[in-house]
Amino acid sequence: MKDEVAQVLAPRDGGVYVDVTLGGGGHAEAILESAPGARVIGFDRDPEAIRATETRLERFEDRIEIVRSNFGRVREELSAMGLAKVDGLCADLGVSSPQLDDPLRGMSFRAEGPLDMRMDPEDSETALDLISRLKDDELADIIYRYGDERRSRRIARSIKRALDEGDLATTLDLRRAIVRAVGPVRVGGVDPATRTFQALRIAVNRELEELSTLLAALQDVVVPGGVAAVISFHSLEDRLVKKTFADREVWQPIWKKPLMASEEERAANPRSRSAKLRAARRISQDSPQESAR
Repeated sequence: MKDEVAQVLAPRDGGVYVDVTLGGGGHAEAILESAPGARVIGFDRDPEAIRATETRLERFEDRIEIVRSNFGRVREELSAMGLAKVDGLCADLGVSSPQLDDPLRGMSFRAEGPLDMRMDPEDSETALDLISRLKDDELADIIYRYGDERRSRRIARSIKRALDEGDLATTLDLRRAIVRAVGPVRVGGVDPATRTFQALRIAVNRELEELSTLLAALQDVVVPGGVAAVISFHSLEDRLVKKTFADREVWQPIWKKPLMASEEERAANPRSRSAKLRAARRISQDSPQESAR
């Protein structure tokens, strides 16, 4: 939904914009192309994504600056750069397609890979480390809370049993443990491992904690009159974004309901089927003369 994001941010020459989930650089590129005099600061914690995006955006030269950091640190990182506020901010939450498609990242059960799931490979705890550290009921709570998986306790017991028996080293090992607990996928249904993989990925990368920190910082980061736009992919994320933008003393939502991906985009990118874009304009009582700097 990069075109929709660029449209709602309405970049202007001389404006400063932040893409806190740089990924493949699509949103940053759309912003830079929309306003030839705009500047973009991109955040990402994945060094592979940064390397690929540096090549994609190199033609913009001094108008793009990339920061390797969790987006929960956006306020601190901008302050260190001498920026009090920016004219707009966007976030495209969740895991990227290149991360899903690379078996070595361990994000998906579609191919065999290590039980990793880290967005930043230098983080200390992998999915296997997390599973090993947690007790059965703690693991079940994560699967239920982050995956909305009602069979979480049965799944957690099966996963821990596989670990104890030395049968848990790869993504396919994890899927087999889940299937043993709940049975195989039904015809036309969602794979039984989907919710558990989502839950573990969220926990490993502390995604909801980072999002909560980002949302709390938005009103201090975005200039009055500026826009924040967030794309979420599941209800836990969307609920946090909706609650933040519901504060009418600070935010004026652009739309009553979130935008969904177009039929054309859903056909080209099936992952976008669950995407929800919410955007709001900052309307605090700060001085109207305040601007990004």
